[in-house]
Amino acid sequence: MSLVVRNLQRAVPLRRAPLRGRLEAVRKILGVQTFDLGVVCVDNRSIQRINRVYRGKNAPTDVLSFPFHEVTATHGLCHLLGFTHSTEAEWRKMYQKEEQVLQELSRRMGTQLQPLSRDLF
Repeated sequence: MSLVVRNLQRAVPLRRAPLRGRLEAVRKILGVQTFDLGVVCVDNRSIQRINRVYRGKNAPTDVLSFPFHEVTATHGLCHLLGFTHSTEAEWRKMYQKEEQVLQELSRRMGTQLQPLSRDLF
């Protein structure tokens, strides 16, 4: 199992080691042999934005889950190619590249994919 835990909020104290242990226990209880999982903890404002972008619901929620698919792969590949989004100028460059790739993928697949960093700045 590959597990990545990222804590981007400060409202709730989070200890990653116990969380990893609990997720491993859940995996065993469910009878799943292997899986890859990324957990990102964010504040209410951020999850509300993500919920609005991906589900059209302008409200915070407790959990959003996304399968590994073209949106996350494109974002990750852009990072591997050196794109970042630490500043607004960097974000604009990366966003444009993600949007270009996802528009073409959407055209080919008949879907509507949006960059993960949408509305970041």
